[in-house]
Amino acid sequence: MQVRDLGELDGPLLIFGGPYSNLQATQALIAEATRRAIATKHVICTGDVVAYCAQPAETVAAIRDLGCAVVAGNCERQLAARAGDCGCGFEAGTLCDRLSAGWYAQAEAAISDTARDWMAALPDMITFAHHGRRHAVIHGGARDISRFLWPVSHDDDFIEEINYIKSVIGDISCVLAGHCGLAFTRRIGPVDWINAGAIGMPPNDGRSETAFAILDGGGATLHRLPYDHEGTQAAMRAAGLTQGYDTALGTGYWPSEEVLPPALRRAAVASG
Repeated sequence: MQVRDLGELDGPLLIFGGPYSNLQATQALIAEATRRAIATKHVICTGDVVAYCAQPAETVAAIRDLGCAVVAGNCERQLAARAGDCGCGFEAGTLCDRLSAGWYAQAEAAISDTARDWMAALPDMITFAHHGRRHAVIHGGARDISRFLWPVSHDDDFIEEINYIKSVIGDISCVLAGHCGLAFTRRIGPVDWINAGAIGMPPNDGRSETAFAILDGGGATLHRLPYDHEGTQAAMRAAGLTQGYDTALGTGYWPSEEVLPPALRRAAVASG
């Protein structure tokens, strides 16, 4: 496992994940960091720079130009290895699995060898100290990069990951993660688990705004990110990426909920 240590960081940090080839959301995130006067060294991405949307090369270039710390997502690992699919962890044959084939093929064709080399060099885990607490940044799970951990996952699932992280880097106070596309916070014993969500796709709640997190001395706060989703939709439709994720950018609802635990699907949320 490749681990990158950022040392001691102070002041507010901006944590985000899942740019998902959404250039307009990435540009809005960079503008938000500027608006908050958060320096690039205090901006961290939890991976999956490339995924559903239509501008993978441009989004990679924007993230590389920004120069923030990035932990590898499953999409980066798969593209760097020239693998045949995104490695997202979707069950074979499900709608999510079938839909991923379209955007992955488009990304595979668009990403340069130079970008793949950059992806291959990304760390599996990032560590840093902040306000007296030690943090670890991962993508999905530490042992399985594409493991889905949800707001409703059992404590034991988080404990398993936390214990593995401790076996690699020692004691920690906080884990920052991504992959599942939903922003949430959980307290697991003495450890905070914070998922910053994804900026490239809304969190299936009927709003077009996506999500990111701010980490300061008082802990983590989750925020919504408005951006030009119509511009992203137009780019997707021009590229022929019309399997449903283009519509999701406006409606705020994913084209399939198969990947979600039943308790998080719309019918369950509405009845609750």
